[in-house]
Amino acid sequence: MYNNKTFRSVTNTANGEVGNETLFYYRQQGQIVWADYSGGSIVKGFLIATVQNDNSLNMRYQHVNKRGELMTGRCQSTPEILPDGRIRLHERWQWTSGDGSAGESIIEEVLAHEL
Repeated sequence: MYNNKTFRSVTNTANGEVGNETLFYYRQQGQIVWADYSGGSIVKGFLIATVQNDNSLNMRYQHVNKRGELMTGRCQSTPEILPDGRIRLHERWQWTSGDGSAGESIIEEVLAHEL
């Protein structure tokens, strides 16, 4: 479901660091999903997740931001299939570094010709 998909941030709460310049490159093998991401305030990031029975993702993420800070967190992403077949992920996340605050974001699949 997630292999070779590219996602872009659509919305994020103010305490998040991912923005619409951030691109996520997803890969999947069995029930394991991983991605690297960068763009905007993110210099380099990685995530790893397990696919749940409902195709949601239980993930952990880490990245280095433009201030040179190493940030970590956890996220639960719930998929929605859009009318055109693309995937939209509704995310509830929480920092495990910094202030430990939580937030919500949405990322959507980007088709190759849109990159």
